[in-house]
Amino acid sequence: MDKRNFEQIYESYKNAGEQQAIQENEDNSPLTNTGKEQIVAVRKNEDGDLIAFKTDTGRELDYITALNDAKAGKLAHVDVFHKYGRDILRSEPDGIKENNLDRLPDF
Repeated sequence: MDKRNFEQIYESYKNAGEQQAIQENEDNSPLTNTGKEQIVAVRKNEDGDLIAFKTDTGRELDYITALNDAKAGKLAHVDVFHKYGRDILRSEPDGIKENNLDRLPDF
């Protein structure tokens, strides 16, 4: 097997996974039925770091408030993990790049 076949097989596998993730996400809709707010927009500083978040209810959250709300289970589809000596907010890894926090629209 040459290198191209490995790459083709992997790309096929990755594309199938992305399609499955989209289907699973659609099957679990609407997201608002979870009773949790969803982050729909972000604000970044000039270095590109996320510094604030806007939810589907219109609330604008600074980073610390968003972290605390996520830890309390008030925000849908985000995780908090500890790295670099601090807590970090990130999108749930669901295989869908378009809903990653870094790719959401600015507010």
